[in-house]
Amino acid sequence: MKKNTIILLVGIFLVGLVFALAYKNKGQKNTSPTDGKLSVVASFYPLYFFASSIGGDKVVVTNITPSGAEPHDFEPTAQDVAKMENSQLIILNGGGLETWQANIEKNIDSQKTKIVIAGEGLINLQMSEDGKGTSDPHIWLSPILAKQMADRILAGFVLIDPQNENYYQSNADALKNKLDDLDAQYKAGLKNCAKKDIITSHSAFGYLAEAYGLNQLSIAGLSPDAEPSPSQLAETAKFAKENDIKYIFFESLASPKLSSTLANEIGAKTLVLNPLEGLTREEETQGENYLTVMQNNLTNLETALECVN
Repeated sequence: MKKNTIILLVGIFLVGLVFALAYKNKGQKNTSPTDGKLSVVASFYPLYFFASSIGGDKVVVTNITPSGAEPHDFEPTAQDVAKMENSQLIILNGGGLETWQANIEKNIDSQKTKIVIAGEGLINLQMSEDGKGTSDPHIWLSPILAKQMADRILAGFVLIDPQNENYYQSNADALKNKLDDLDAQYKAGLKNCAKKDIITSHSAFGYLAEAYGLNQLSIAGLSPDAEPSPSQLAETAKFAKENDIKYIFFESLASPKLSSTLANEIGAKTLVLNPLEGLTREEETQGENYLTVMQNNLTNLETALECVN
C-alpha cells in the first residue's frame, strides 16, 4: 500500500512539474541557434567561405550545396528553398552557375530577403560549348577577382545590417589581405616556369590562367559531366604529345577516368587541380578551406609546369 501511495505522489509531482514548466514557457518565443544573428544562404562553397569570413560571429551562413556535390548539377530541394525564403541574405555566383537563379529571384520576397550576385560585372570569359556561346562562371579561382566578390558580399551585409558596417568592413579587409598574399604567392610561384600549358578535366581555370599567363586546354567543357567527343580527345592527346605535357590534372569531386585515360595514352602522370566547387567530407575533416586548397593547387601547378623559385 505504501509503495502504491509513493508512486501516486511521484506521478502527481511529475504532472505538476510539466504544467508548471508549460505555464512558465507560455508565450515565450522559440529560440534557435540563429537568434540574434543574421541568416545567410550561400549557393556553394567559395561563397560560403567568403561570407563566413566577412560575417564572422554576427551571421549564420548555410551552404546549400551538400559536401561532395557539384554546383553545376545541384538543384535546391523544397527545404533549401525554404531556408532561402527565411534568410535575410542570399549570395549567388551568377553567370549561369546556378541554373535555378531565375526561379529564386522571381519567388523571393525582396522586402524581406536581399540577393547578392557576387560575380556581377566580373564574368567576362566566353566559351563555345555544344556549338553555343556561353559564359565561364569560375571567377572565384582568380584571387584578384575573389577580392571583388568579397566587396560585393560586404555590400550585402552592410545593406541588411548597416549598424555593424565597421565590423564587416574589418573582416572583409582581413580576407582581402589574405587574397593579396595568395595572389603574390601565385605570381612568384609561376614566374619562372618551363611550361605554360595545363590540361584540365573541365574548363574551370580560365580566369586563373588569364591572371597568371597560363594556357588552359580542357578535356571536357564547363561542366565536369560533359562528355568530350572522340575527336576532341584525339586533339587533346595530340596537343599533349606535341607540347611534352607530363601531367594531366583531375578533380576531387569528379571522376578521374578521362584524365587517367589521357595520361595513360601519352605516358603522363596525374595531379589534382581543385576547382573549389565544393569540398569533399575528407577535405572538410582535414581542415581544408579555400585558401589551403588554392595553395595546394599552386604547389601542383609548380610541379606540372616545372617552375623554378
